[in-house]
Amino acid sequence: MTPRPHRPIPLLGKPLVFAASLLPLAWVVWLGWQDQLGANPVETLSHHTGDWSLRFLLLTLAVTPLRRLTGWNRLQQFRRMLGLFAFFYVCLHFGVYLIFDQFFDLASIVEDVAKRPYITVGFTAWLLLIPLAVTSTNGMIKRLGRNWRRLHQLVYPIGALGVLHYLWLVKADLAEPLLYGGVLVVLLGYRLWWRRTHSATVTRSTR
Repeated sequence: MTPRPHRPIPLLGKPLVFAASLLPLAWVVWLGWQDQLGANPVETLSHHTGDWSLRFLLLTLAVTPLRRLTGWNRLQQFRRMLGLFAFFYVCLHFGVYLIFDQFFDLASIVEDVAKRPYITVGFTAWLLLIPLAVTSTNGMIKRLGRNWRRLHQLVYPIGALGVLHYLWLVKADLAEPLLYGGVLVVLLGYRLWWRRTHSATVTRSTR
């Protein structure tokens, strides 16, 4: 498959993407400052940070398919930043749970992780994200070599765990977690299709 030609992305750069990625945090801080977090502020903070964790994770996974489909190769430069923001909002999400929900009660947290499946998968996803964030630097990419790519393929099961965490968390309206699940299936399905198509093309060209 012939790659699409490079196309510039107008008015788009890392500072703008960085600033836009902070808007969800700025918005919830503003709501808190205005005492507009609702009757259950902790729940509002938890849902807000959790939603944006999953959104940034899906945006990270969407970068490569969008780059291939549009020919905007500069999109690739934002993938690391979006991934780190996914980790940032996951940490905020966990921080809300740790500080405002459990009040640093480690025994209660361990019990929650062991007994509540949605917390178990959410906590597992957070743990798996840590090595990806730690190894996101250029130095670690060079040091790990091919192993870096293998390690960062963990983002696929992490995305599935994030959707599952959300799906098990809600009890009535499943529309939003199912929507995120559908987006994840499309993104992963595209990757499988690309690999099959690309490997078939390479095989034919070597005959």
